[in-house]
Amino acid sequence: MTVGAPARDGVEVRTLLQGTAADGFDGEAMGGKLGTLVGYRSGAFDASAGATFERRGAFLDGHGNRIGVDGTQGEVQDSDSWSVFGRLGYQLSPSARIELIANRFELEGNGNYVLVPGNRAEGIPASSTRGDIEGVPPTNRAELLSAALTDEDLGGGDFAVQAFFSRTRDIFGGLVTDTFQDPAIDPTGNLFDQSANLSRKLGGKISYERAVPGFEDLVVTAGFDALFDRTEQYLVQTGRTWVPQTDFRSLAPFAQANLALAGGLVRLAGGLRYEDVKLKVGDYETLASYGADDPDDVSTYEPVFVAGGSPSFSDLLWNGGVIVEPMEGLRAYGSYAEGYTIADVGRILRGIEEEGVDIDDYLALEPVISNNREVGLEWNRGPIDAAVSYFWSSSDLGSILVLGQDGIFSVSRQPIEIEGLEANLAWATPLPGLTLSGAYSRIDGQTDSNDADDLVNNDLDGANISPDRVNLAADYRNGPFSARLQSRFYLKREFDDSSVDTDFEGYTLLDAYAAYETRLGEFALAVQNLTDEYYLTYDSDTVRTSDNSRFFAGRGRTFTLSWRGTF
Repeated sequence: MTVGAPARDGVEVRTLLQGTAADGFDGEAMGGKLGTLVGYRSGAFDASAGATFERRGAFLDGHGNRIGVDGTQGEVQDSDSWSVFGRLGYQLSPSARIELIANRFELEGNGNYVLVPGNRAEGIPASSTRGDIEGVPPTNRAELLSAALTDEDLGGGDFAVQAFFSRTRDIFGGLVTDTFQDPAIDPTGNLFDQSANLSRKLGGKISYERAVPGFEDLVVTAGFDALFDRTEQYLVQTGRTWVPQTDFRSLAPFAQANLALAGGLVRLAGGLRYEDVKLKVGDYETLASYGADDPDDVSTYEPVFVAGGSPSFSDLLWNGGVIVEPMEGLRAYGSYAEGYTIADVGRILRGIEEEGVDIDDYLALEPVISNNREVGLEWNRGPIDAAVSYFWSSSDLGSILVLGQDGIFSVSRQPIEIEGLEANLAWATPLPGLTLSGAYSRIDGQTDSNDADDLVNNDLDGANISPDRVNLAADYRNGPFSARLQSRFYLKREFDDSSVDTDFEGYTLLDAYAAYETRLGEFALAVQNLTDEYYLTYDSDTVRTSDNSRFFAGRGRTFTLSWRGTF
């Protein structure tokens, strides 16, 4: 809950009560949510505090069967979550404000169900049955503390400074897998373990924007970003290190300029950003499985020693664009921007298999530098609001996820090219209160997976590219009554991969929502998957195609009844 304090002096209380049930109203598939937010304002001071608790039951598919629990990555089904939120604010002047926000969220699996593997050959998805899980239930915890000072009229410009501290702890489900085996602990090859990820971040940003005095058509922004991150991943049951403690530092000054020409008919934009990144990793040993002479013989497993280091990277990136507005409501634009991201350092460090690696000159840790281009057209006039854009991006040393035979992802550095098309349209119909809308999204991506022919012509798989989608919706509002009907089409996709069948068959889901405002509050009913469509998830169809344990159906028809009140 991030709703602000009341607009007027006094106290305001907002409450949410919600219940969820699957088709058939099976008791074990029911859930509920309770939340409240208290806001207070007195002159220049305001405050708000809130808390929520939610319990989720088992999920059922379109055939009424329990959906398999993902015991490795963790689940939202059969779980409890709670969060607390607080905000303090003070208006220093009509244009300046200082604000402090704190939040804590935790989700924990209840561990009431264990996985029953499916059978792909017979089209039977994985399911769940009641039982006791092994190990610690998967848990996610996130804490955030942030502060901000803003002034919309400081020296004629807009000033902002922000700082934050966050930390997370994620405990994943356990399993017996080759990756976790160590003959020094269990020579039988049946060692059970589970991982936990710890991360803390400290960051901030300062920026100032204003028009150039005497040349008001030119607006300049200058600023500085900073981020310090410390992350590690360990195995809960045995205390072994999987990803060593990694300290990451990013410093980035930037400047941006926007120039209006011909009375705003044409706008030019451009900027520079200097990225200065440094990693620090101490000496460490991988898990024993990464040094195996024979992956099928646990007795040959031996850790790989990796020499730590402090590699640093820097680059000057630029961006530019143009916007043309030839008439009211019509806008055309084009842009180019260089992107700069760090690959998944944790997956790279934990997966080193060769001896003699020195972190200081390890190529796999090089940043991902991408060239991003986009052109688009927008129309917003009368009853029509429409937009279409085409984008394409390329990177000589990209980063993609690769699924191993034991179901654990690693990172591969390969050339990548991605292109996509997005379009949306909204029409305020002649019938008062009725709006029809639609959206289309298509994305394609290729890589050079064999690194032998220098041709980027192998399709990215479902772990690295999302399905194409069409969304259609009708929204209606008449006084206290509002309703929405939407259809989500996940389109069929074929992947260029002759080794296994990874094609996605697609599916369509229909959702509905209706709400009515009364003096006692708003009552609403939402139905997800209105037609109780039976379907297989995108991940099951395209990524884990040889794993019967990760062969999941999607959630069937689900009802959510809610009440919102304000006092």
